[in-house]
Amino acid sequence: MGGDPTAGGGAPHVVRQAPADAAPAPGSRVSYTVRDGVADVRLDRPDKRNALDPAMFAGLVQAGERLRDDPAVRAVVLSGNGRSFCAGLDVAAFEAMTTGEHTRPEEAGSSAGPARSLGQRAAHVWTELAVPVIAALHGHAYGGGLQIALGADIRLAAPDTRLSVMEIAWGLVPDMTGTQVLPELVGRDVAMELTLTGRVLDGVEAARLGLLTRVEADPLTAAQALAAEIAGKNPDAVRDAKRLVNLAGRTGLAEGFAAEQAAIRRLIGSPNQVEAVHAQQSSRAPRFTDPV
Repeated sequence: MGGDPTAGGGAPHVVRQAPADAAPAPGSRVSYTVRDGVADVRLDRPDKRNALDPAMFAGLVQAGERLRDDPAVRAVVLSGNGRSFCAGLDVAAFEAMTTGEHTRPEEAGSSAGPARSLGQRAAHVWTELAVPVIAALHGHAYGGGLQIALGADIRLAAPDTRLSVMEIAWGLVPDMTGTQVLPELVGRDVAMELTLTGRVLDGVEAARLGLLTRVEADPLTAAQALAAEIAGKNPDAVRDAKRLVNLAGRTGLAEGFAAEQAAIRRLIGSPNQVEAVHAQQSSRAPRFTDPV
């Protein structure tokens, strides 16, 4: 959960915030809109560089679960409003740890999956979506903020983005799935070095190590364009592709090969696959039907 020392619940809301002179609505930490099959999810605590507090954790989980269950969503862009993607755990939580006021993570109780604590759910819920999730990073992605980004399928960041497995600086370990996910991306030795030192990377080095997919001058615009492109593909094939790629290295070859064959048999001749062929042959935009 480690956060930037200079950085500082409820359901997400859609489209607009509460009026400026009103008390924040439950879930105002996270907002999202869905347009043309693309969900635009924003961490929305810009005055604290989107530092994580209980309401932010809850908002992320509930936004992810709602989008997971929405068949009209074909791709997701995850970003942060303001100066940073997410500076990590709110510094007030670290201060509370020194006085015994901060409680240890409790089970969220909202999933039968492997991630049980609320913090783990905030990062892992994005892997549960059947559609691709693209994280657009800028400013800072520290500690828990970086672990949330690790839950995405694709990570784009500005070259000057600052990333760190920050927990060790606070005498802690990553506890939002990071210890299990990071080695898969950068290798066990690099993951060990980053976790044990907490050193800060820029976007260029992070991309070279495999922590990022690539750097972009404007990661949010690039992520939105990529999401729109994916949303224009056969949604059945996109969902199968994400599932199959995520099986790689996590199951045996026999099971992985069998899953490929099951998917291709299901796709060939299906309505959306036929539409893809017709659209390609006619040089027109396809008209796909979302799953029910």
